[in-house]
Order: sequence, then structure tokens, then C-alpha cells
Amino acid sequence: PGAMSQAVAKEIPLEQGEGGSRRSSWGLLVTAGVGGTLVALYAVATPFVTPALRKVCLPFVPATAAQIQNVLKMLENRSGSLVDIGSGDGRIVIAAAKKGFQAVGYELNPWLVWYSRYRAWRDGVHQNTKFYISDLWKVSFSQYTNVIVFGVPQMMPQLEKKLEEELECNARIIACRFPFPCWTPDHTTGEGIDTVWAYDLKHSRGCETKSLEITPETGS
Repeated sequence: PGAMSQAVAKEIPLEQGEGGSRRSSWGLLVTAGVGGTLVALYAVATPFVTPALRKVCLPFVPATAAQIQNVLKMLENRSGSLVDIGSGDGRIVIAAAKKGFQAVGYELNPWLVWYSRYRAWRDGVHQNTKFYISDLWKVSFSQYTNVIVFGVPQMMPQLEKKLEEELECNARIIACRFPFPCWTPDHTTGEGIDTVWAYDLKHSRGCETKSLEITPETGS
């Protein structure tokens, strides 16, 4: 019996050691799996929530349902080309395309552009939408008659000047969240962060007045 007791005593620590080793291995695997998952989620999510490199920091903040409806209200009875400056995940462009516009979005963040293209395809409007990876300050918007802007106060003065120089008199600019500093809005709708301001450039620029001033001379 003494010999048997000694044998059992020798085996017990060995089994416990093997079990502890297995538990340690499983612990390392679980830790590695969780860590890898967090890294993957961070890699995917970071481009959506981190501002891309811009002249003025323009973070991605998704438009609310109320903002989208207010923008569409300002587009009623409008036609022509449409662009969303800083289009984010594409929801404004897609909503406009569903209303019959040929809609374009410019966004510096490539992850958001690829996601916008996927959403447009999923919603069946990919033929009426285009999304470009581009810095808004390096793009001319002269071809568009409807312009949507989700900006921040720091960028609005410079963007106001850029749009006034590039757009035709029949253009309408729709600003969300923050108004332009110098222009007087022709229409306003919504409350709080959902407020939307619409500016008809022919009024802001005084195109009608200028056209009346230029009259042909008549002989006496």
C-alpha cells in the first residue's frame, strides 16, 4: 500500500500540471482571438469615425432622418445635376437619387466612398449615383445646379466664396447644420441640428439686377 500511495501521489501533481498547462493554452488562444477581433473592428471602424486629412477638419457625422427629409423638401420642384460635398456614407446622395436626381458625392475618406457605392447598389440606385474620392477644395462644382453641404463653421466662409465663384446663377445651395456667414437664405426649414438653409445664388449674387443693368443703347 505504501508503494501504491507513493505512485498515486506522484501521478496527481502530474495530472494537475497537464490540466493547468491546457487551461493556460486555452487562455492564450482566447486572449489572442479577442485581441485580433478588437484590432479588426478598430481597423474597419476607424475610417468611419476619424476625420480624414482635410484643409479644414470635417468629421463624419451621419445625417439624421429629419435632415434628409428637410433636404428633400428644399429640392422639391428642382431639377438638374446634384452634388453632396462631403457625402459621408452616401445617404443624402442615395435619397436624392430615389427622387429622380442624377446625384454625385465627393468624399475624401475612401472607406466611406466604397461603403456608399455598396449602399447605392443595395438600394438599387447605383445607376443614378456616383461617388468620388476627392478633396472638396480640389474640385470644381461649376457643373452642378443643386449643391448640398454638411459643413462646420470654420469652412463655411471659404466654401461660400468658392461656390459663388464657380456656380451658375440658377444654382441652389442647401446648407445643413450650419448656415453660410454672408448669404441670406431664401428658405429655411427644420429646428436645431436638423435646420436646413437654402440659398438661390441668383439672389445672393444679384444676377437679376446685373442683367437688368445691361441694356442695349438706342439711338435718338
